[in-house]
Amino acid sequence: MSFSHALFKAFVARNASYVIKKAFSKKYLLFTNIGISCSLSGLGDVIEQQVEYYQGVIKRWDPIRTRNMAIAGISVGTVCHFWYMNLDKLIPGQTLRIVFTKVMLDMLIGSPLYLSAFFVTLNVAEGSTKEQIVEEFKDKSWKLYLAEWIIWPPAQFVNFYFLSTKYRVLFDNGVSLLYDVFASKIMFNHRDTDSDDLKKQS
Repeated sequence: MSFSHALFKAFVARNASYVIKKAFSKKYLLFTNIGISCSLSGLGDVIEQQVEYYQGVIKRWDPIRTRNMAIAGISVGTVCHFWYMNLDKLIPGQTLRIVFTKVMLDMLIGSPLYLSAFFVTLNVAEGSTKEQIVEEFKDKSWKLYLAEWIIWPPAQFVNFYFLSTKYRVLFDNGVSLLYDVFASKIMFNHRDTDSDDLKKQS
């Protein structure tokens, strides 16, 4: 390894460490969490669309759909940020009893908040009416909520027991990348089919 190469690696490592430290500082944490949630929500939809493309469900990637999922990610990221900040202030500590309490509160209160923010924001971004939002929430929210009970209790145990508050949204989004793929599938599973049916009828 040349001296210049070693110097460059040291420079990159030092600056990366500085950027990460700044990003997860109290001053910038909200923006970091929003950015992470937005990016991974969009990525989850891109992955799901690739799956649908190879299955023959869709003919091409829909960037508007990905944009709307990313916008919903902004909303969910914001809700998650303030939920975790306040939950850790109200119930400090990492004993097993406290962690269990936090997990249950997260599932019973936090999850419905996340899902509501997700559904409302996504449908508003798509231009849905109030009636359409209510109907879609009734039809699809229970599927996502059921999936949350399967995925999140063990994941949130790790989150609350081992991690500090500033890394909670990052951990959530890392785990939820597959969940975001599932959420995209649930939200758009029948829409593409309905759209194709309308085109055939016309």
